[in-house]
Amino acid sequence: MDNIKIKEQKAKDGDWLFVVTIGQDEYQVTLEREHWIELTEEKLTPGQLVLNSFMFLLDNEPQESILKEFNLRVIQEYFPEYEETIKQ
Repeated sequence: MDNIKIKEQKAKDGDWLFVVTIGQDEYQVTLEREHWIELTEEKLTPGQLVLNSFMFLLDNEPQESILKEFNLRVIQEYFPEYEETIKQ
């Protein structure tokens, strides 16, 4: 697996935008503050949550299947076990 690089962009209205790079591929991910608190109880940084979420995705689907732009909330729609796994 290629190295995952995460770069935080400007926060907008209390939410975060991250640019995630895996090899040559780039992804734009939005993370809402409420969702971050819900999943981590503020025990992880927003960047750590995004990293853990990408590791989860890569464990469950080919990299080519990951959407290029998405809100972190959408993962739950594709993988119902996502939130419970991340909370652990």
